[in-house]
Amino acid sequence: MEWRSAIKGFQAYLKLEKSLADNSIEAYGRDIEKLYQFSDLQIVKLKPETITLGNLREFINWAINLGMIPSSQARVLSGIKAFYKYLLMEDLIKIDPSELLESPKIQRKLPDTLSYQDINKLIAAIDVSKPEGARNKAILETLYGSGLRVSELTELKLSNLYLDIEFIKVTGKGNKERLVPIGAEAIRALKIWIENVRVHIAIKKGEEDMVFLNRRGSRLSRVYIFLMIKELVELTGLKKTISPHTFRHSFATHLVEGGADLRAVQEMLGHESITTTEIYTHLDREYLKSTISQFHPRS
Repeated sequence: MEWRSAIKGFQAYLKLEKSLADNSIEAYGRDIEKLYQFSDLQIVKLKPETITLGNLREFINWAINLGMIPSSQARVLSGIKAFYKYLLMEDLIKIDPSELLESPKIQRKLPDTLSYQDINKLIAAIDVSKPEGARNKAILETLYGSGLRVSELTELKLSNLYLDIEFIKVTGKGNKERLVPIGAEAIRALKIWIENVRVHIAIKKGEEDMVFLNRRGSRLSRVYIFLMIKELVELTGLKKTISPHTFRHSFATHLVEGGADLRAVQEMLGHESITTTEIYTHLDREYLKSTISQFHPRS
């Protein structure tokens, strides 16, 4: 079995059977490419069907020596396990060598969050006298008001806005759809953008249903959102590492701090597993600890 054809077949399986997003498929492909590179360096060239558990452990050590951090190792291992599961399912191998491969222990890093005052400061820094100002304000209000991923925001459609009942329909990872509540401030900002500014843009064919457009009438890129936020951070002088995802973390953190049910937060964020959402309970405990340190007379 040739590596290239095996990788191509694996990616087709991820697209057609698993309905993964293009970014995820590319990431999986890159992970298997690393294993291919390692196999090609061996004296006796390894093929997908001849690799053993021992070879996979050697590959991990090789990757560690190249400076791969534990979180990247975990991601690569996940890709390798998925690859061999596919080969087994297709009867291209008889034994899965990755079955007993151990994942590295990862210390879960608490994400950076913004205070409500920080968010207000960033939004206030937007120049709403410019046409793109109304759009950028709607972007930040929607990121914080509904906890969207940046890719979910750039793919948001007008036909999926139910602003009269304060909900939006979002297409998340694996093309899974979910209904997410949206706050009053975000609704107000969206209406100003859609009704007063967006209507004056000459929209490119095929982009008519996209909520957020650039001045040329095409959907916004993820890169633009990152750069726009970076510019606002510099304007406000906030000394934090802030990205579009920071607004999603802040949305979830503020809900948990306010006493929201963890299952409800999981639904809104579109997390497949509750364990992913549980990181916000750790954030909540940090918040409680800092509150005690600040206000308790014995601290």
